[in-house]
Amino acid sequence: MNVGKTLFAQIMEFIPWTSFTRIVARHSGNARVRRLTCAEQFRVMAFAQLTWRESLRDIEVTLGANATKLYSMGLRHAIHRSTLADANELRSWRIWADLAAVLIRRARKLYRDEDLGLDLSNAVYALDATTIDLCLSLFDWAPFRSTKAAIKLHTLLDLRGAIPTFIHISDGKLHDVNVLDILPVEAGAFYVMDRGYLDFTRLYQMDQARAFFVTRAKRGMDARRVYSTATDRATGVMCDQHVALSGFYAAKDYPAHLRRIRFQDPGSGKTLVFLTNNMLLPPLTIAALYKSRWQVELFFKWIKQHLRIKKFLGTSENAVKTQIWCAVSTYVLIAIVKKELQLDASLYTLLQILSVSVFEKTEISCVFRLDPQAREVPIGANQLSLFDF
Repeated sequence: MNVGKTLFAQIMEFIPWTSFTRIVARHSGNARVRRLTCAEQFRVMAFAQLTWRESLRDIEVTLGANATKLYSMGLRHAIHRSTLADANELRSWRIWADLAAVLIRRARKLYRDEDLGLDLSNAVYALDATTIDLCLSLFDWAPFRSTKAAIKLHTLLDLRGAIPTFIHISDGKLHDVNVLDILPVEAGAFYVMDRGYLDFTRLYQMDQARAFFVTRAKRGMDARRVYSTATDRATGVMCDQHVALSGFYAAKDYPAHLRRIRFQDPGSGKTLVFLTNNMLLPPLTIAALYKSRWQVELFFKWIKQHLRIKKFLGTSENAVKTQIWCAVSTYVLIAIVKKELQLDASLYTLLQILSVSVFEKTEISCVFRLDPQAREVPIGANQLSLFDF
């Protein structure tokens, strides 16, 4: 059925263009622009993400081969790689970061009732970072090692819906724990981190903000037991203790008590020691919270496999950040479409379908249905039927 709009145009309707216009005006994004506006730039970058275009020439040739469909995509002129390269180079990446923030707020409202599998009403976030290797001779602004450049994506993932709520892009040298200094902390929320983020000064600041953290203890941590709670070792919980740090400086950095839980995984037999400032939740819930941290690892793996953030269209810091934030916006946009249309398909399936169907003029609610019979669109009242038996 020809609904008059391509799938790509229907996807773009989920963008809050009024808010985007205000963002562009705030950053003067369209100042002295003649051909490629910020809205058109985002459409092109989103198209590149959805169809897996990996170079400026690739984008130019693909769109040029579909010149008759550009207007329906919201593009007024043919796209030239030099024009797109200049836009990515010169327009502030903060435009796309602000757009991503708007989309993230909308997505979090849609996914706030998702079931975590835990008897917990608090927000739960997983914090981690991933490294993207770059060529040092081309990306000298992102030093990592003597012969390699890299950037880090420090990400705070809302586990309800796997929505990234905070992303900080840095060079490869920034240690993960430093992100805690700029991390927005929400009172009553749980922050699940690996032991790379174990810094007692920063964790105590989180505790004073009335937020909860769950992390792992480092080997040889100097702490004395204050008292223990009875546990059932058959569940894997070996001990549940309240401890105080013994070291002079460590005790000053974290003067309050911590909860230490030693847990032996019944499946692998591996013993893990968790640290948290929550004294009320059952120890198995704490263990389950830390296990849920693996979702952020899966998120990193997913975006590296299915979004274009390993090969960049430009070499400047602004161009790289522009591409990353456009990729994040595209990811969150598809998550919004999935929830708004109540689709059962995974994000992977949705992206696979879009990658080969963006130019099709089919009702969006039909093309994403996996049941072939469900894709059959009933004949509308304004269409004639040649064979009416």
